[in-house]
Amino acid sequence: MPALDLLPDDYAVCRLPAGSALPAGLVGNGDGAGVVSVTWTADEVSVICRADRVPEGATAEAPWRCLRVAGPLDFALTGVLASMVAPLAAARVTIMAFSTYDTDYILVPSVRLAEAVATLDQAGHPVTT
Repeated sequence: MPALDLLPDDYAVCRLPAGSALPAGLVGNGDGAGVVSVTWTADEVSVICRADRVPEGATAEAPWRCLRVAGPLDFALTGVLASMVAPLAAARVTIMAFSTYDTDYILVPSVRLAEAVATLDQAGHPVTT
């Protein structure tokens, strides 16, 4: 079972109006910006970023903590994210998940972090803090 790394800092899940440009200053150049994920759809622009980098004018939900699955993961692997999300759902821990080319990420509410870490550890996914 893959392990997870707890990233430092609080994160936010943000919404901008459809058609919004990538906000200036959101992505750093090696300045410790942390993980940033941007998704454009016909209905919205969603941004996941450190809580201290929430774009101006965005609706934001925070604070969340970010767990990174130790990777890189092979594309042929199946059920990796499900093996983590199912125990968290059973424990009634809200999550927000997203993936990159190399790995998966899970956001959990900061107030539920200790419970999420214990649940994942019990499910065979140790978390390094």
